[in-house]
Amino acid sequence: MLRYFLLILSSILLFSSCALFRPSPGRLFKRAVKNQPYDVIIVPGCPFDGKDWSLPMKGRVIWACYLINKGIAKNVIFSGGSVYTPYVESKIMALYAEQLGVPKEKIFIEDKAEHTTENIYNSYWIAKEKGFTKIAVASDQFQSNLLMGFTKRRFKLPIAHIPFVVDTLKTIDNVHPIISPESAHVDNFKSIVETQTKRQRFRGTRGKNIIFRKE
Repeated sequence: MLRYFLLILSSILLFSSCALFRPSPGRLFKRAVKNQPYDVIIVPGCPFDGKDWSLPMKGRVIWACYLINKGIAKNVIFSGGSVYTPYVESKIMALYAEQLGVPKEKIFIEDKAEHTTENIYNSYWIAKEKGFTKIAVASDQFQSNLLMGFTKRRFKLPIAHIPFVVDTLKTIDNVHPIISPESAHVDNFKSIVETQTKRQRFRGTRGKNIIFRKE
C-alpha cells in the first residue's frame, strides 16, 4: 500500500514539475492558428450524470466547436466509453456538438477508451484509418500538460495540443443546448470502480493497458 501511495505521489510531482515548463494555452493557440487547418482534433471524454454536462465536458465541447467553426480544425473525434456512469461519454459530447451546430459528418466517435491515454491512442488510429495526418488534442490545460509527453514519444505522426484559452472560452460559453441522452445509455452497466482496482485504474491512466501497434 505504501509503495502504491509513493508511486502516485511521485507521478503527481513529476507531472506538476513538467507542467511548469509547458507552453501556455495562449502560445499553443497562436501556434495552432499559424499551422491551421488540422485534419482532426481529439477530445477526451468526461463522465455524464444523465442530467446535464459537467463544466469540464462543457469546456471541451464548446472549445471543439469553436475550433471547427473557426476553421482551425476540419473534424473532431470525441473519445470515451461508459466508464463511471452508464452513458457513453463520446456519444454524449457528440450530441451536444451537433446541437451547437457542428455538422454530423465532421464528428467521429471512439467509444471504447476507459483512460485518457486510451482516448488518445484509440483516436489516433481512427484518424489514421480516415486518412487524417494533421492531428491535435483539444482539451483543458491540465489534461494537455499530462498528455504532452505521451503524445510526443508514442506516435509516428506528430500530435499538436490546443488547450482551451480561458478568456476566449468565457466569451462563448453562454450556451444551453438540450439533448436526449437515451441513445448514449448502456444497459447492464458496471462502473470501472467495480471492474478495476485502484492500482489497475492507475496503470490504465499511465497507458499500461494499451497493446501498442507497430506503425
